[in-house]
Amino acid sequence: MQIRAQFPQKLRPLFEPHRYKVLRGGRGSMKSWSISDALLIRGWERPTRWLCAREYQSSIKESVHQLLEEQIERLGLSAAYRVERQGIFGKHHATEFTFTGLSDETAESIKSYEGYDGAWVEEARVLSQRSLNMLTPTIRKPGSEIWFSYNPELPSDPIHVFANSLDPSEGVVIDVNWRDNPWFNDTLEAERQRAQRTMSKADYENIWEGKTLPAVAGAIYAEEMAKMDAERRVGDFPYDPFHRVHPVFDMGWNDHMSIGLWQRHISQLRCVDYLEDSKKTLDYYSAELRKLPYNYGTVFLPHDGDHGDYKTGKTARKILEELGWTVTVLPQGDFSDELRIARMSLGQVFINRAKCGRFLECLRRYRRSINKQTLEPGEPVHDEFSHGADMYRYAAVAAPQMVDQNQGLKLPPLNYPKRRVI
Repeated sequence: MQIRAQFPQKLRPLFEPHRYKVLRGGRGSMKSWSISDALLIRGWERPTRWLCAREYQSSIKESVHQLLEEQIERLGLSAAYRVERQGIFGKHHATEFTFTGLSDETAESIKSYEGYDGAWVEEARVLSQRSLNMLTPTIRKPGSEIWFSYNPELPSDPIHVFANSLDPSEGVVIDVNWRDNPWFNDTLEAERQRAQRTMSKADYENIWEGKTLPAVAGAIYAEEMAKMDAERRVGDFPYDPFHRVHPVFDMGWNDHMSIGLWQRHISQLRCVDYLEDSKKTLDYYSAELRKLPYNYGTVFLPHDGDHGDYKTGKTARKILEELGWTVTVLPQGDFSDELRIARMSLGQVFINRAKCGRFLECLRRYRRSINKQTLEPGEPVHDEFSHGADMYRYAAVAAPQMVDQNQGLKLPPLNYPKRRVI
């Protein structure tokens, strides 16, 4: 039997021995088609046991099972493979393709794949660090390989960080896009040109050119973060000892406690440091703050800073004041108004990249829930990133009160745009 399969020239390394093979890029690049064809040819030539994985897979329909079945037909390999509901098997030798969702695997259950020849993780953009840490040591048979395919989203995504860390001796990383596909047809080209006309520059470059986004799709601060990146307001903005540092808290116990350390520079707000932890007491955070070499001003707490603890009856304000801090508790405001202020003030925010990486993640990943039926945006999602974003909202509201007491100087209000009255 002869197989006629075509691959973009750029993807020749699929047929070379590499421990890791990473294909990343935008729409129309033939990443998934090329990988499925390469694996099916490999499984036809010799016995191959391959794990086809993704982060989430609630049913076989969410896997690459359908893609492999279609490519078997297209390649004329129906005589070589038996397609079953839960797997695909070689008819003439022990080739096997197995499918799983890594988020459902445990450290024990994933050991069943130790003898596999390799794994392919599709849509690896959403691969968690936990899954990555479990998978890479599990596929350990001599000569085994792990392949990843994805369209990048954020530079901080675990797979993107992993790919960028690979040494050439460890594996190959191939950036492939529509222009690398010699069979890119007129229909796709029309779609690409329409997207270029109608989409934002950031969305177009992500979807079609495989470039990372300034924030996750649907992020509340997506436009503001794109502007912040474009204006280079994330970088080396060190602490200025001639200005007070104002800690701003988002309260939490089981959830994350998030503390941003802010300075007011005339019309600028600068986040010079960031702390985040959980299940720690206020005296712990007080001690951690005292370890840092900052000239502190006022501590700002959200409205629940005046709520008494059910065990001691003491409020967060009272505890921090007893620990020697000057504390202001912000009044409970309207969420929509506070979010408006936060969005407007992001145009005046500068962030120290080296010390506030986690805070940047929170801003880039703060998003609204989307109704699956109506596709309408709902309330902000309460997750591990919402606490840092809430802290920022409080900082934006508190900004006019951030003063350098030691200089006797009250700074002018931030230059918020005036609201139009219609």
